[in-house]
Amino acid sequence: MNPKLPTLGALLRGLRTRNGWTLKQMSERTGIPLSTLSKVEHDRLTLTYDKLQQLSQKLNVRMSELFAEPAPGAEASAVTARRSIGDLDKAIRVTTDNYDYYFLCPELRRKRMIPVVTRIRAKSVEEFGELVRHSGEEYIHVLEGRIQVHTEFYDPVVLDAGQSIYLDSNMGHAYLVDRGCEEAVVLGVCSSADEDLMEALLALRE
Repeated sequence: MNPKLPTLGALLRGLRTRNGWTLKQMSERTGIPLSTLSKVEHDRLTLTYDKLQQLSQKLNVRMSELFAEPAPGAEASAVTARRSIGDLDKAIRVTTDNYDYYFLCPELRRKRMIPVVTRIRAKSVEEFGELVRHSGEEYIHVLEGRIQVHTEFYDPVVLDAGQSIYLDSNMGHAYLVDRGCEEAVVLGVCSSADEDLMEALLALRE
């Protein structure tokens, strides 16, 4: 049977144990309440982007290390039997001026695909600002509302609920709500050979 993959709670507990800290000492170092750290270590709570950033800065740990797992010792083709149930209540939430991101299945490390539910509010390119670029490719499926997809090499396209788009993420791009919509909700899947993709996506804050 394959060993259970480490969760964020297990990674934090291991980091704390290696440094010989009690929960109280880790709380004092990070400024995060002891009760919150305890719940995270027992996998009863996840952390928002702001808290993860605070944790990494206070402990001098790269954000990507919180989403890493040891290199596998088995063959790459081995069945890992990985599985995770997506739940918005357990997602890592990131709020920006343009979007509300919900990074799903955060307990899985080094994911080859990163699923994100995004609530879109930006209504114009001027409001959005500079187009976003990051490594890899992405697939966006409109769940609610209607969106405009702006890219640096193509004319804007409008997608209704049920429609989708697949694009090169290195190409500048932006997702806006279309005229007549206040908000839209999309499901996105990002994929890249870059192991720091999760960190890069978390850092995309306008």
